[in-house]
Amino acid sequence: MTSQLQIILGRKVREHRLRLGVSQERLAEDLGFHRTYLGSIERGERNLSLASVEQLAARLGVPPLDLLQD
Repeated sequence: MTSQLQIILGRKVREHRLRLGVSQERLAEDLGFHRTYLGSIERGERNLSLASVEQLAARLGVPPLDLLQD
């Protein structure tokens, strides 16, 4: 089951990634993720650990809470 928070997180990751002009493939590579895994995060299909949220936020240059707030 997909939660609303997963959907928000995915949307925010995509927004920040596009703002930075970084491809899914590049961001996934930087994080040690597979591109399809990052795609599933952006679609709100993954339930991430807090450590993963922190890792994503650091790479995107935003506070972790920014990825969780609509």
